[in-house]
Amino acid sequence: MAQYQNIFTQIQVRGHIEEGVAHDDSQAWDRTGPGFFSYIVGIFGNAQIGPIYLGAYGVVSLIFGTLGINIIGFNFLAQVDWNIFEFIRQLFWLSLEPPAPEYGLSFPPMNQGGWYMLSSLFILISVITWWIRTYRRAIALNMGTHVAWAFASAIWLFLVLGLFRPLLLGSWSEMVPYGIFSHLDWTAAFSIRYGNLFYNPFHALSIVFLYGSAVLFAMHGATILAVSRFGGDREIDQIVNRGTASERAALFWRWCMGFNASMESIHRWAWWFAVLTTLTGGIGILLTGTVVDNWYLWAVKHDFAPSYPDLYPNVVDPLGGSQ
Repeated sequence: MAQYQNIFTQIQVRGHIEEGVAHDDSQAWDRTGPGFFSYIVGIFGNAQIGPIYLGAYGVVSLIFGTLGINIIGFNFLAQVDWNIFEFIRQLFWLSLEPPAPEYGLSFPPMNQGGWYMLSSLFILISVITWWIRTYRRAIALNMGTHVAWAFASAIWLFLVLGLFRPLLLGSWSEMVPYGIFSHLDWTAAFSIRYGNLFYNPFHALSIVFLYGSAVLFAMHGATILAVSRFGGDREIDQIVNRGTASERAALFWRWCMGFNASMESIHRWAWWFAVLTTLTGGIGILLTGTVVDNWYLWAVKHDFAPSYPDLYPNVVDPLGGSQ
């Protein structure tokens, strides 16, 4: 049965470059590039790359995204005295930090967080214009806007961390540093500062949907690969004209999961699980420090977590905020 183990594409079809459907948008730019085939890309999916459509919003997004990332990169280089070898060696430890708390919501000097703020602005413009591009392309192709709204869920968490929460707390210092280890350190310190984020119910929901998304996508992908010998990879055909692939996949899910996810409904399951990951995560972060100061004490108060023995009764919680 080894010949049926098609985790990678075994046969790559070559033909004329597929231009796609005509787009219904008189204001759109033309697709650029002739398109070409890549054998390596074809191992994992469609071998064709291009023609590529950017459009005005795509160009603006790439320009501002490049500017934002370059500001971060050049600040990293300046920290290692412009030594490219040290830049590579210390990349995981380099960081561009947000302004100090004393600057509040004002614009700080460039070397005291100003470069960070400028980079954040450029990256924000890049992300928003890319969302507009995604939405407009779906409309032009007469598609549903599901991808754009899924992307918006991720942007929601991005805005909570870098805009909404700092505004509510009155300080840009609450923003997340740009760096690999510094980002992880910020996450750990954030959890400790607010009494262990694991007691935040919205954080718990976010983790459920995160892990659930991984399992759901893996199970769906594996199921379709497993019935691709019966044409299961042609999922649209299987929706409107159910064949042996769809029947076997449904039977397998009923046997293993106890319920049936159809060729169509599994994508709704997957979409909601993925979208709710960042949606609930953003709510949990937004409430932290603005509504709840200590998630452990909040959990004890609401019978969500057990209280520790009162071994030191005279010690007062240093935060002393609302729970």
